[in-house]
Amino acid sequence: MDTKKKTFDCLEFKRRTQARIYEEIRDMTLDEQLEYFRIRAENGPLGEWWKAKKHSSTARASDSGRMTDEATDGTSVI
Repeated sequence: MDTKKKTFDCLEFKRRTQARIYEEIRDMTLDEQLEYFRIRAENGPLGEWWKAKKHSSTARASDSGRMTDEATDGTSVI
């Protein structure tokens, strides 16, 4: 059986990345942390996909009509 030497250690990469993020956010409030991750999600490698996905789900919700808190028989669903 041929074995290949690993050139990339996924777990080590994950641990280093988590440690770096922890150092960046450890003194932030919860709201600051949420903003930190929101900005990175929007500007990261999947940012354009995320924006398109968010836009398409908003478009579908508005196409289906007004969202209400009532069931089809008029009773409250909350």
